[in-house]
Amino acid sequence: MDITVAIDAMGGDHGPHVTVPAALEFLERDAEVNIVLVGLSDVIEAELRVHKAAVGARLRVHHASEVVTMDDQPALVLRNKKDSSMRVAINLVKTGEANACVSAGNTGALMAISRFVLKMLPGIERPAIAGMIPTLNGHTHVLDLGANVDCSAKQLLQFGIMGAMLVSAVEHKENPTVGLLNIGEEDIKGNEVVKQTAELLRQSHLNFHGNVEGDDICRGTTDVVVCDGFVGNVALKASEGLAQMMATFLRNEFKRNWLTRLAGLLAYPVLGAFKKRMDHRRYNGASLLGLQGVVVKSHGSADNFAFQFAIGRAVEEVRNGVLRRINEQMALLNEGKV
Repeated sequence: MDITVAIDAMGGDHGPHVTVPAALEFLERDAEVNIVLVGLSDVIEAELRVHKAAVGARLRVHHASEVVTMDDQPALVLRNKKDSSMRVAINLVKTGEANACVSAGNTGALMAISRFVLKMLPGIERPAIAGMIPTLNGHTHVLDLGANVDCSAKQLLQFGIMGAMLVSAVEHKENPTVGLLNIGEEDIKGNEVVKQTAELLRQSHLNFHGNVEGDDICRGTTDVVVCDGFVGNVALKASEGLAQMMATFLRNEFKRNWLTRLAGLLAYPVLGAFKKRMDHRRYNGASLLGLQGVVVKSHGSADNFAFQFAIGRAVEEVRNGVLRRINEQMALLNEGKV
């Protein structure tokens, strides 16, 4: 199955210096993938020359005359930058020239353009950002991570369906567990929206585990954790900050004196394994679910290694039919069968 990915080559903190080499290395890893680099053609082609690469059957450059900056307001981008690399890449998905779009650019602009150009899947009221957070036994998928500050119970149910179908597809789990993030496991805990959402999830055919607390995210209690974007973004940033704090503490303690430095040398293999397991780059790539097209948001500061994970996430969503699975489940929901 050939899959074409449109990459916003100008997006992120590093632009083509990261997106181009990441695309080239990914093409070497996956023979079924084609890539379209979208952006200022002279800049992209100059970067290709640096890496002694050229366009061909599996790699091409699509010119776009404008660039979306991290400071641009989404509404202004939507109205005034219609030939931006971000907009053109998403247009390629709309027209069917590409199966997915990957961008490390402005999150708000990416969401606004994607929703305007691609539209929503039938039955889905709002898109949600779904990302992975490392856990004791691997990782869990959390959504929403910031697209929707306030959500209704019905919308949170839709997030649960989309998250379950994402995990079912890319993790190859037949019946993934879904948890609802709350301030306690008991049914009486939480605000009215959370209580109503729990009832809707119980009535659905999803494998609903029940309420989960913040520490359940890191424990990996469930495959999917559902919450509104306000809570989800706070949980994500808190987990990222905790990981950075732990890494800093470890470095400082091992540098304290010559004995701790010696201990650090002896513990080097363990520390290397710990660093690899906690490496946030391996979890790069958040899915914009609910759209009529696959769109993946890479972290803006992603390096070559991390950006390849975002491309891989987009490819796996296409390869395993995430959109089809969500459509099928929403059709059953609308028929009262889910």
